[in-house]
Amino acid sequence: MSKESILVIGANGQIGSVLTGALRKEFGENNVLATDIRADNGHDGQFELLNVMDAKAIASAVERHSITQVYHLAAILSAKGEQNPLQTWDINMGGLFNVFEVAREKNVAKIFYPSSIAVFGADIPRQLTPQDAVLKPTTVYGMSKSAGELWSQYYHLKYGMDVRSLRYPGVVGWQSDPGGGTTDYAVDIYHYAVRGEHYNCFLDENTVLPMIYMDDAIRATLELMEADTSRINERTSYNLAGMSFSPTEIAASIQSVKPSFEISYSPDFRQKIAESWPESIDDSVAGSDWGWKPAYDLEKMTADMLFHLTAKYQSA
Repeated sequence: MSKESILVIGANGQIGSVLTGALRKEFGENNVLATDIRADNGHDGQFELLNVMDAKAIASAVERHSITQVYHLAAILSAKGEQNPLQTWDINMGGLFNVFEVAREKNVAKIFYPSSIAVFGADIPRQLTPQDAVLKPTTVYGMSKSAGELWSQYYHLKYGMDVRSLRYPGVVGWQSDPGGGTTDYAVDIYHYAVRGEHYNCFLDENTVLPMIYMDDAIRATLELMEADTSRINERTSYNLAGMSFSPTEIAASIQSVKPSFEISYSPDFRQKIAESWPESIDDSVAGSDWGWKPAYDLEKMTADMLFHLTAKYQSA
């Protein structure tokens, strides 16, 4: 097994819970420490309670476990963030600085920092938004991620830290519950369909957003982190894409399997957030730099989501 020792902060979240398992499969169960502010969410292997706002606790974990890589996933997401903007900024930025400073002081070899399509805003091409698009986020979550990208680059340029980042689109997966994002309807809708319930969507039926299936998101993360340093040319964050669709398109894909599924639309405050984001993403730079290519389209994702969620509910 690898000699890497990995710390995952925010391991109970939508991405963290799946990524932790993938890392343990890759590096060995005893080489990955899962941490979160809440109690263990069923992880097999080492788990500790950890608050990302406690720099001393982070430093202690890094020292005790001889950490060589940190995956910093703890954050307040877009929809929840708008309900308490100042707290969101404090946690998202304060937690980032704690991780970066500990990593700098303890000579941690690699850090993963997740960004988001929320960094985009007004005055961008909404179709195939390019890697170098101007960032004008309109949510505090997007503002914190945009600032975090610049700090990632700063720590690399000033201190030589190997910080790597992906701009995740909406992530769809069956393994965990959504975490308060604007794209989370694309997870909820499958749960309602499997339970045979009517779904009332909080976005307009024709709102197209970029999405990615969880399997692709995890694979992209691992491929980025395992790529040779010479291939990492973007030190802010890489555009990442899987597919783009609207609520009516995902509903149609479900109805092709479950014809009785019904959906209605009641757009709320998240509609305005969605309208500030791209409809599709140009991730060709990730493809040329380290070989990224998605494996799932909408049809394939729907089949896999319905299969796994059906099994999950039947076993509950």
